[in-house]
Amino acid sequence: MSSSDLPPTPTLSARHSGIPERLLHKATHAKSLIYNGRTVADTTPLARGLPVPQGISKSAFLAAIEELRSTLGADHVVLNDQTITNGWYMEHPNTHDIMSLFDTEEFIASAVVYPGSVTDVQSIVKWANKHLIPIFPISIGRNLGYGGSAPRVRGSVTVDLGRRMNRILDINVDDFTCLVEPGVTFYALYEEIQRRGLGDKVWIDTPDLGGGSVIGNTLERGVGYTPYGDHWMCHSGLEVVLPSVGDDGKVPVMRTGMGALGTGGENVWQCFPYGYGPHNDGIFSQSNFGIVTKMGMTLMPNPGGYESYAYTFPNESDYAPLIDIIRPLRIANILENVAQLRQGLQTLTVEGRPRTAYYNGSGPIPDAVVREHQRKTPTGECAWVYYGMAYGPPHVRAHKLAIIDAEFKRIPGCRKIDPASMPEDDYYWSRDHIASGTPDLEELRWVNWMPNGAHICFSPVSPTRGADAEKLYAMAKRWHTEQGLDLMMAFLVGMREMHLIIEIVFDVTDKEMKKRAEKCLRGMIDEAASLGYGEYRTHLALMDQVAGTYNWNDNALMKFNNQLKDAIDPNGILAPGRCGIWPARYRNRGWELKGGETSTEGNGVAPVSEQARI
Repeated sequence: MSSSDLPPTPTLSARHSGIPERLLHKATHAKSLIYNGRTVADTTPLARGLPVPQGISKSAFLAAIEELRSTLGADHVVLNDQTITNGWYMEHPNTHDIMSLFDTEEFIASAVVYPGSVTDVQSIVKWANKHLIPIFPISIGRNLGYGGSAPRVRGSVTVDLGRRMNRILDINVDDFTCLVEPGVTFYALYEEIQRRGLGDKVWIDTPDLGGGSVIGNTLERGVGYTPYGDHWMCHSGLEVVLPSVGDDGKVPVMRTGMGALGTGGENVWQCFPYGYGPHNDGIFSQSNFGIVTKMGMTLMPNPGGYESYAYTFPNESDYAPLIDIIRPLRIANILENVAQLRQGLQTLTVEGRPRTAYYNGSGPIPDAVVREHQRKTPTGECAWVYYGMAYGPPHVRAHKLAIIDAEFKRIPGCRKIDPASMPEDDYYWSRDHIASGTPDLEELRWVNWMPNGAHICFSPVSPTRGADAEKLYAMAKRWHTEQGLDLMMAFLVGMREMHLIIEIVFDVTDKEMKKRAEKCLRGMIDEAASLGYGEYRTHLALMDQVAGTYNWNDNALMKFNNQLKDAIDPNGILAPGRCGIWPARYRNRGWELKGGETSTEGNGVAPVSEQARI
């Protein structure tokens, strides 16, 4: 399908979740590649009808929806009872996961509501407690690879915060901070900084794709690629709607850190994250304890210059000694941003072409085939490629780059890429943009590796040591080989820890391939945990299993999380099951997914007394 056959992608000027005008040409091309790889209709009717959540009849549910419409307005409450439309990254659904590991109608919303204010969010929470209907908040819903917009409990009502709560409330160039609502994307924040003429002073930090929510990504503890890449570390203060109803009939709203000051907290909110007393922010990241409606964030001063670079390494075994070289350089901040060491296969996958353009055989693509095709690319033949960035004035960059060059060239056959040899549309320049705080749209090109391309992530954390990398690499390669899957991996090195990010790309219509992908993932989760490595983030379908690996001292952590959940959310209405945390109404009733289940749903929910509801 040519680009001209597709309707234009919405831009930021028309929609909060749109693409910046400067990236519209990339978006149009990316969209055409995705639709060229589709073999099924984009829109299909709901085979199972309206997905009413367990614990309420259809008639009672519909009556409750009408009540909510009378509160929020009919236009802001939409039933999901007709069709599902998958779209793509920039025009994704907010009812389900377009990259579902299971049947699309397993993790799916019954309705979507669009609050326009904190008061609206409070009204939704009060309504959910009254009717015992599970709600699932999203900011933008682009959590692709980890479940997208889908709720964990089938039939939950999605609370889409982004459509109407998308204001940039403050950008402070003196303190280099900002204050945002859930619907603010990295694209939107960057473009607003440029619009105000602040681009020469202020940088943002962006993940690989800029269309996600700043709040959503930070609460998931996502990362970017400047020195400010640890987004959770860079946040400062939250405003949170809690999921219960007080004795006074009101839904509590709290602020953390300096924002909790009764008078004047706004002056310091974004400057100092801790405030006084217990630091509570952490319980609202990767949890189901509250709905975040505002967040402070630090911004990065322009470092006075930057210079991207890349190195290739010829041998499969080079990664372990290289990681031991990387560790002291990263801790000493000679390597200033998240160090990204990518497997050589990804120099082909990021071209956005299907696997069949390189290989038609079964099983993992042979290394010899990969190298044959690599020789035709600007990056050239390699087993690994490292992308980095140096910051500061020219003389500072030159000093650091000389150290890096000498250290990396301790690996025989190491080759530094000449940026002048890289074509304008090469992936090298996407890494250059991202590491200099400019959101881009290139990363998901590798999803086109398979028809009807989808992906799911495996993301364990380990020390930055070659020996640890060897254990993880050998494990991942063995599981992928056994399941006949191509191994696509990268080591991302933070200050003292290393994330192994593996993307399993699969055909979302191929049930047999999805079963192999799930078996591979579940096997790696358990084996990594047995070796002492735990995932930092995971897909909806895998949350129970991953949470179960954090089981020290007879599951003391989960017991504590359950106590918090039952105290904060006694009716269990907020995102039940998220991150493996189940409220009492659902707990031990068969909702947990550990592998081999035929349904994502458990055996009903426990009743709650009328008094407890309100």
